Amino acid sequence: MLVDAVTSLIKNYDVTGRYLDRNALDSLKSYFQSGTTRIKLATMINGNSPDIVKNASRQLFEEVPELIRAGGNAYTTRRYSACLRDMDYYLRYASYALVAGDNAILDERVLQGLKETYNSLGVPVGPTVRGIQIMKEMIKDMAFQAGMDDVNLVDAPFDHLTRELSDISV
Repeated sequence: MLVDAVTSLIKNYDVTGRYLDRNALDSLKSYFQSGTTRIKLATMINGNSPDIVKNASRQLFEEVPELIRAGGNAYTTRRYSACLRDMDYYLRYASYALVAGDNAILDERVLQGLKETYNSLGVPVGPTVRGIQIMKEMIKDMAFQAGMDDVNLVDAPFDHLTRELSDISV
C-alpha cells in the first residue's frame, strides 16, 4: 500500500489509538506548507530528467572511468543502457517520494531485494550510490538557481536510497 506523509502519520496515530497531538499537527502543517515547493521540484525533475540522468552519468563515468572500460560494469552498450535506465528509475521514484513527503514508496517499489539482486549480479553498489548522490546535487543546484526556497527537501528521498543501498552512513 502506497502512503504519503498524511496517511502515514494518521496510520501511526490510529494504530496506537491516540488523537493527533501538537507534534502531529505541526508535522502536517509543515508538509502542507512545503507542498508548493514539492510540486515545483517534481515539475523541474520531470522537465529535466533526460539531462539530469545524462549529466549525472557523465560525471559518474568521469569519476569512475573503469566502469566504461573493457570489463567494467557499464562497458557494453547493453550494460551502459541498463545503468542509465536504473538512474532514471531512481530519479523517477525519488520524485514520487518527494511529492508524497514519505519514503515508503522507495522501500516498496525500489529497495526490496535490490541490494541482494545487485550483489548477485556483481553490480557495484558504490558507483550506484554515487550516481544517486550526483543526481541529488544537480537537482539541488537547479532548484537553487531557479530561486526555490527549500532545496533541502530534495535530500530525504535521495539520502534514503543511498543509505539503504550502501553499508556506509551517508
